[in-house]
Amino acid sequence: MAPESAAPARPAAPAPADWPVPVTGWGRTSASSARLLRPRSYEDAAETVRGWALPGARGGIPRGLGRAHGDAAQSAGGAVLDMTALNRVHVIDVATGTLLTDAGVSLARLAEVLLPHGWFLPVSPGSGQVTVGGAIGADVHGLGHRAAGSFARHLLSLELLTADGEVRTVPRGTPLFDATTGGLGLTGAVLTATLRLLRVETSLLTVETERAPDLDDLLHRMSTSAPPRRYEAAWIDLLARGRSTGRAALLRADHLPARELPSRARRAAAALGPGQGPYPPRQLAPGPLGLRATGAWQGLRLRTLPRTGTRRLCELDAFFHPREAPRPRHRGGLIRYECLLPYEAQGTLERLVRRLARRGCPAPLALLRRFGEGDPGWLSFAAPGWSLCLDLPARLPGLGAFLDRLDEEVAAAGGRVRLAEDARLRPDLLAAMYPRLTEFRELRRTLDPRGLFASDLSRRLDL
Repeated sequence: MAPESAAPARPAAPAPADWPVPVTGWGRTSASSARLLRPRSYEDAAETVRGWALPGARGGIPRGLGRAHGDAAQSAGGAVLDMTALNRVHVIDVATGTLLTDAGVSLARLAEVLLPHGWFLPVSPGSGQVTVGGAIGADVHGLGHRAAGSFARHLLSLELLTADGEVRTVPRGTPLFDATTGGLGLTGAVLTATLRLLRVETSLLTVETERAPDLDDLLHRMSTSAPPRRYEAAWIDLLARGRSTGRAALLRADHLPARELPSRARRAAAALGPGQGPYPPRQLAPGPLGLRATGAWQGLRLRTLPRTGTRRLCELDAFFHPREAPRPRHRGGLIRYECLLPYEAQGTLERLVRRLARRGCPAPLALLRRFGEGDPGWLSFAAPGWSLCLDLPARLPGLGAFLDRLDEEVAAAGGRVRLAEDARLRPDLLAAMYPRLTEFRELRRTLDPRGLFASDLSRRLDL
């Protein structure tokens, strides 16, 4: 075990704000005012949480880099505990592939320090600007869920600051571990995490891209792909109609072994070793096109892809974070709608995609994935089935009522909506989507009887 010497010193943090400031989710669909507090140490964080028990305090919620689209990291009238100053990478065990890190470190930063040692994160969500604590609270997943599961599968233990101001070591396999992974920060603030890593030989992926001309063809390809790849996802054109409904670009990828490097690259830094394998710069999305123009541009790209597929090499960051862009600037913000349907409810998935296409939804993002076995988090989103993730302009006429009907159909089919991105789900559908909700509520009442850890989402859904 060796300390990570490349980690930066903690940045100077501003003094805690004693006045409310506006706090929003990444989608900019709602805002609430809260005191923004940024502890500089574990002791600062514990002292802050103890202060929430004083008369007149309304509690609060931990927050990382603010990538949740909905209101999971907001607390109207309370406090938001910004954990990003706790950002040390403590230990990397290069022999066993385990990592001890603060919860305020971003996943992008972890990738930078891990790749030169031949290790990578086993789960990479769509943004690298997510903290370890946020990844645990949301139990994030990536493009490789069938192979890797979600983030909690690779979490060995964590240190949790609970409502009594005490720090608890929480090993996997315990009820508190299962309530915290996917628990949206409602059991306490994660301070540190011990993770199991993924061994890689290069900083490259082999990526195969092909075009599926319609939804039936896409679902067939994704259901029968052989040999399986570690990563797979389909980007759907929701403006395509008629026989082209569900037209998509299907991507599959695997990590490139060192033996398959092109001869001209074998002496370059793509093969990892100490001091090599630099993490590439962020890939920014195109500028703010109009929604219809964006949809037309995406449709043109899909029509030009070959049906038989192409193969190329791609840097890790360019593959996992192609949309790493500044905050959405659409008027009224973006609603992220992510639902999961069991495989036996594929007919419901087909109806949802066709209904979205008929409505002509100009979605900047429409992503379809297949999920494997779920992890034990009581409020974790992932389970075996189809995951459909959409970004939709919040000002689309009638969008709220339209999504309410989708929610009802998803719940009736045994599916669920992802709470970590939610901004609008009705609480009466929650129990049908998350069967272990009662256990979560009971543990939370025992651990935090005054409900000091609370968010706008938890109050809206009575979590």
